[in-house]
Amino acid sequence: MMIAHRPPRSRPRSLTVEVVEAVGDRIRDGSLAAGAKLPREADLMAEFGVSRTVVREAMSRLQAAGMVATRHGVGTFVVGAGDTVAFRIDPEQMATLQDVIDVLELRIALETECAGLAAARRTADQLQAIRAALAAFVAARESGQDAVGADFQFHLEIARATHNRHFVELMNTLGLSMIPRARLATGQAPAGEEWAYLGRLNAEHQSVLDAIARQDVEGARAAMRTHLANSRQRRQLAAQGH
Repeated sequence: MMIAHRPPRSRPRSLTVEVVEAVGDRIRDGSLAAGAKLPREADLMAEFGVSRTVVREAMSRLQAAGMVATRHGVGTFVVGAGDTVAFRIDPEQMATLQDVIDVLELRIALETECAGLAAARRTADQLQAIRAALAAFVAARESGQDAVGADFQFHLEIARATHNRHFVELMNTLGLSMIPRARLATGQAPAGEEWAYLGRLNAEHQSVLDAIARQDVEGARAAMRTHLANSRQRRQLAAQGH
């Protein structure tokens, strides 16, 4: 008896890619013209049947592609078809532990200075936005939910507090994939280890926030560098099997 060979299954597209492609197609075909405001986050979640994390990651990728720009407190707007972007980090470039460590080293260089500038320049409203992002991280940990989105938001709000749009654009280029757990989930670890891991991250985040709150420039730089260096060390130990 002959057995028919099944064609190999194609790799399923991620929900994020589907949203990026759908919105990108609308921009390219003119349905969403330059200057047009994108639908609200909640509307996109409802339209595509995806989570807030997926929508935020999609918007980060569209920003990285030069297709949209977010005006804090106003909304996200179309800026172009995105044909001129030179720098980006695709998901395929974050496939291994070494890839993650490489991005963490980039983040150490970038975000150490971000934290210092944020301490020097932040407004009261920006400090509150950083606090709110950290509170969302704590709430996600307490409820056992995914804290990746809140983690990214915490770092993005610090970049915004520098009052330098280039920091924000580069952070959006990195997107949620810059958070190690977004590429290499710790969910495979026992629940107690995950809880302890997120607790260490929370304590490190709190140290950064405290320094920014008291406008301690060098303290903020040191706290951010320590936080990211610790993340790199944790990943290096994971790569060694410890």
